Amino acid sequence: MAVAAVAEPGLTTQEVDVIRTTLVSTVLVATLLAPASALAQVTAADVASFLGDWTLEMQGPNGPGTFNLSVKVEDDKVVGEISSDALPLQKIASISKTDKGLVLNYSFPWEGNSIDSVVSLTPGIDGKVAAQIDFAGGAYTMTGTATKKEKAK
Repeated sequence: MAVAAVAEPGLTTQEVDVIRTTLVSTVLVATLLAPASALAQVTAADVASFLGDWTLEMQGPNGPGTFNLSVKVEDDKVVGEISSDALPLQKIASISKTDKGLVLNYSFPWEGNSIDSVVSLTPGIDGKVAAQIDFAGGAYTMTGTATKKEKAK
């Protein structure tokens, strides 16, 4: 059998089949469940209320942190930038919109590793904007508020 020839030593043909089926099923389910909004680029009109410069006052397990976030349109594409005292300026090109909020995905280098990060901005009933940053798939999360900076006159 061809399967037995590629099987790892110590694995039976049935075990190889189970592993293969599990892997294929996982990829298929992940593809089917991927939100369509993650595939489409948002427009300036989609995110008009989020365009501008923001200050994110965050709190995490290791204490507070302040981030500067900018959401803007460049060459007809919505893009962003984020920085803090501990994080040099990072470009954000992957931006999507939820029912009420905005989701910005980026990654940055940390000690030789690329850390995936997700910034979520969600307007509240009280007019405040809740902010959350999930680092490394939620391994470290910071929550707080986002305040839009006044435009210089």
